[in-house]
Parts: sequence; structure tokens; C-alpha cells
Amino acid sequence: MAVATGSSSCCKLAKPCAFTTSNSSQSPFKLKKFTASPAKSTSIRCTIARDPVVPMEAKKESDPAPWQRPDVFGRFGRFGGKFVPETLMYALSELESALHKLADDRDFQEELSGILRDYVGRETPLYFAERLTEHYRRPNGGGPHIYLKREDLNHTGAHKINNAVGQALLAKRLGKTRIIAETGAGQHGVATATVCARFGLQCIVYMGAQDMERQALNVFRMRLLGAEVRAVHSGTATLKDATSEAIRDWVTNVETTHYILGSVAGPHPYPMMVRDFHAVIGKETRRQALEKWGGKPDVLIACVGGGSNAMGLFHEFVNDKDVRLIGVEAAGFGLDSGKHAATLSKGEVGVLHGALSYLLQNEDGQIIEPHSISAGLDYPGVGPEHSFLKDEGRAEYYNVTDDEALEGMKLYLILPFKLLSRHGGLWLLVNCLHKLIVR
Repeated sequence: MAVATGSSSCCKLAKPCAFTTSNSSQSPFKLKKFTASPAKSTSIRCTIARDPVVPMEAKKESDPAPWQRPDVFGRFGRFGGKFVPETLMYALSELESALHKLADDRDFQEELSGILRDYVGRETPLYFAERLTEHYRRPNGGGPHIYLKREDLNHTGAHKINNAVGQALLAKRLGKTRIIAETGAGQHGVATATVCARFGLQCIVYMGAQDMERQALNVFRMRLLGAEVRAVHSGTATLKDATSEAIRDWVTNVETTHYILGSVAGPHPYPMMVRDFHAVIGKETRRQALEKWGGKPDVLIACVGGGSNAMGLFHEFVNDKDVRLIGVEAAGFGLDSGKHAATLSKGEVGVLHGALSYLLQNEDGQIIEPHSISAGLDYPGVGPEHSFLKDEGRAEYYNVTDDEALEGMKLYLILPFKLLSRHGGLWLLVNCLHKLIVR
């Protein structure tokens, strides 16, 4: 992640910014079309009648203070909810009850904090990117001050370990001994395999066959840690298909199994739970900003696939209306190419993996396969809270193509940094920062 401070009258990005590196008994909407596909190829989805698209500039942001994120039904506005088989309803209710109970459980919170400190290595530094800041300095001396929130320094090399530790402790409290997970880039799979080895839990990770090829090192790490990695060959053999397969496993083995979902997607309470386990990112950022320059960041920037690292950073600052929240999606070969993963830029409202959110889908409600050069960002949905923040105008979402991301990588490597991220999202962020500053 990165945070930037300092501003200039000649710079469009006139505020400090932060990046992060490392998815009632009556329905509140009307279904336009419903299709069910064979279980081995796709999940069950539905298409929602599309609302008129309001340009981001025309949206008037309401006061976020009274927002329920989520409400008692697990909805963020119209998004979220529980769209799952009856088999999973008890498990989700049990999970939600445990979360509310453990939120005030001092022993649980102290154990979690201790593991995050002593095992994960928190808190992570807020690093002043001096050379990148200098690169964008204006002739008159103005320009943003850029800081990186170094989630790559966590044990296992990404932010994913925050959520994996929290859910593993929760699974132990629920008496579940078998853990399943999905992974795209492999970082969530490695984090899950790591915490399962730490707590002595059986671990099965579902991963798309294509992702296994391009992330072979992470597959090796998971297996070295004792996890069973199951290849998924259906669909595009990437993250969406791995998630579908993990949900099928959970339905079959719900009594003994806990599903450590890796993003702020899926049915309630997962979007809330994953966000809250990652909220430590934003809390640390606020405290570190106060220590370093005596104020808040003006702009927070994070990559968005499913959106877990972004929500971990944004959540702390949603009520701070003077802080801009910017998410960056993968535009692949371009928004007009049909080969991208820019769900919030080009998606329509629908249901996937148990939640209502924006999706990449065709007129029949079938998923349009996403593309990104970065494994893990090629997901056709997005967390429901991101969809809510977009519609409310509280967060802004932009996109960066594969080529632009590679150009960002080259710029980042040319400057003499020592930080090398294992997640392609960082290159999206560097290029997005460039476009925002030079506009």
C-alpha cells in the first residue's frame, strides 16, 4: 500500500494519498432473468434490471456517518445479502453469531492481536517513497508526497495473512478442523496454508489450473506447508472457478469445514468479516499519518479485484469526507476489448457467489470471463461494499490496462526502490497515480 501527503496548487492530485499493494424474506429488487447452468461449468446467477448509469461527477455524496455497513440483513444499501443454498444458511448464521460474540471477547481479541504482532509482524511501516515523490515534483516545488503502506512485509508477503489468521482462530472456536480456501495469485492460498500449519488444521486450497501455471512458486509453497492444492479446470480455470469449486466443497462438508474466503465478496457475513480483519491496515495508516505529518492522508489509492486490501484501507476513513478513496481495477486489453476485469467500470448488477453486486455478465446473465495480466485481479465480480461506495459516490474507481500496468512496473523498477511486490496490483497503482497527477 502507499500513502501520500503534501499538495500543490499545480497538481490535480492535491491531497496526500495512500496505496495498498499486496467479491428479509422479501427481495429488495426484481429479477429480470434467471438461468441455471450445469454444476460443473458455472454457478447459479441472476440478472437484475439495470438502473440508469449516473456519471461519477454528477453523483452527490450523502453523509456516510449514519450508513449501515452492513444492515441487519447483511446488505450494503441494495448490495450484499445471502444468496446461498439452504444447506449453508445455518453455517452462515452460526458464523455471524460467533463474530458478534467474539467482537467483545477480550481473550480472543488479545490472542488475535498477539499473533498479528509476533507472528505476522504488524504493524507494517508507512514508507515515504522519496524517489517517486521527487519524480512527480513540479518545477515550482509542488506535488504530492507519496507513502507506501508496506503490507508486502507481512509474513507470507501480502495483506492476506490478516484475514487468514482471524478466520483460523474463529474456526477453532467453532470446532471446525478442516479448512478450505480459494486462491488466484496464490497469496491467499499461501496465507491459509501457513495459518493451518500454525494451528494444526487440515487445509485444502482450490486454484484455477491456469493460475497454478503462472503462480507455480506459490503452489510449491502451499504444498510445502502441508496443504492439498486442487486444480480447477472448469471455465477459464482462474479465481472465479476456484471460488465456485470451494463453495461446492463447503456445501458438501459444512458440518466439519470452515471456508476461509479470501476477499470481501461472498454471502453475509463474509464481506463484513474479511473487511474487519483487514481494518487494521487503515487503523495503522491513520495513526502513522498522525505521527509522520500530524494529519490524515488526503487520498487513499488501492487496487481492486475482489477488493479486500482496498476495504481494509478504506474502512477506517469512510466517514472522513475530506479523504478521497480511489480504487483501481484491471482494464486488461482495454474496456472496449471485452477482455478486462473492470467490474465497477463496465459491470451490471447481479448475483454471484452468494451476494448481489456489480458483475461482468451478458444479456442472459451469464458471466463474461474476465482478463488481467495479474493473477488474482481477473475476477468478474467485486465486493458488495465497493458497489455501494461507488453508487453513493463516496469512492472513485478507475482502471489501468495491462500495458499501462507494465509501464508502471518499469517506472517503479527504474527508480532505486528496494520494494518488489508479488502482486500485480502495485503496478496498476503506480500507473494510476501517474495519470491522476499529470491530468
